[in-house]
Amino acid sequence: MAHVVILGGGVGGVAMAYEMREQARRDDTITLISDRDHFQFTPSNPWVAVGWRAPDRIRVPLAEPLARKRIEFLPYAAERLDPEHSKIVLANGETVAYDYLVIATGPELAFDEIEGFGPESVGGHTVSICTTDHAAEAKAAFDRFVENPGPVVIGAVQGASCFGPAYEFAFILDTELKRRRIRDRVPITFVTSEPYIGHMGLDGVGNSKGLIEAAFRERDIKWVINAKVERFRTNGLDVVEVDEDGAEKKRRQLESRFTMMLPAFRGIAPLQNIDGLVNPRGFVLTDRHQRNEAFPNIFSVGVCIAIPPVGRTPVPVGVPKTGFMIESMVSATARNIRQLMEGRDPTHEATWNAICLADFGDTGMAFLAMPQIPPRNVNWTGSGKWVHLAKIGFEKYFIHKVRRGLTVPSYEKLALDLIGAHKVRR
Repeated sequence: MAHVVILGGGVGGVAMAYEMREQARRDDTITLISDRDHFQFTPSNPWVAVGWRAPDRIRVPLAEPLARKRIEFLPYAAERLDPEHSKIVLANGETVAYDYLVIATGPELAFDEIEGFGPESVGGHTVSICTTDHAAEAKAAFDRFVENPGPVVIGAVQGASCFGPAYEFAFILDTELKRRRIRDRVPITFVTSEPYIGHMGLDGVGNSKGLIEAAFRERDIKWVINAKVERFRTNGLDVVEVDEDGAEKKRRQLESRFTMMLPAFRGIAPLQNIDGLVNPRGFVLTDRHQRNEAFPNIFSVGVCIAIPPVGRTPVPVGVPKTGFMIESMVSATARNIRQLMEGRDPTHEATWNAICLADFGDTGMAFLAMPQIPPRNVNWTGSGKWVHLAKIGFEKYFIHKVRRGLTVPSYEKLALDLIGAHKVRR
């Protein structure tokens, strides 16, 4: 009998718990540890920030569905990880021992690395869509903003690795402002560390550069690339724009009454500075089987794993981990742990394909990169209202499965089928 502990209750952690329950033996124990008592569907946070979703609509209390699957649930933050002795100390003082650990915590948000960064609840001058609580806070700020509209800045700072939600939010905000008949009073500027629009930490996917630039022009959204943010002010931000060699090119003082920029990520505090487990930013080091070499009973999936950038850029950018990519990590990890339980070596590997459905408010763009890191076998982008509708469908389906306590199916296969059907129709 083995005890498998999953640390983290997000997209990767909950999917991991359900998948591990199916792969584990009858007498094996599965425990999920999370700093929240609920699951939140993070991809819907941009909709929460403009009032298109209520926070409770994308949250699922976890105790009941996990219990139905015979998964123990501990809703407490991790205080300290002791990989030498295979133990986790929780914030409530409890110590949990494990035979196998899967780290699926997601990231810590590095707002403190830039002066004035972060939502009001952490003392900053910006809003955030990184968590559902942040998005609800952003909605309150948006309600105040529309009473006295003005310039808006959206984007991602240096070191960021998640760019898709920033693009989504720029277009969603544009759509909502037009519905309110105040878009003409709101200049929007997209500020990003990327070397070009549509890079997204992946050196682009298909014609992402041309398609997104065209969409920005059509919607009168200006942009600044190769940008380092020096500080955020109450009504704006100070930005240094660099050239292709990283040398200072131009300084900008941008005014903004409503600012949402995605932060850089790092590993959560309990993982920091554990030699052999994490890199200097606290991201978990894994091999091709999602396994850590220094502590071979530890696996990791999702945003918290270490992936090198696709190449050198004038301003540092990271590599995103999409939901579909995470789902393939989960599937491989569960099967590899079962192999270890049976005394065999792990053989399963994640596909690491990037499939993204980006909502643009009333339309959208789909990206398919197989594999995620160039060169690729498939490098495709598509756009249209069908993407907007497909993302709504995925949201409903995923939340339904989490609420029912069922294994989340292969979203990679569903997305490929959907994209394939769209290409055939055309």
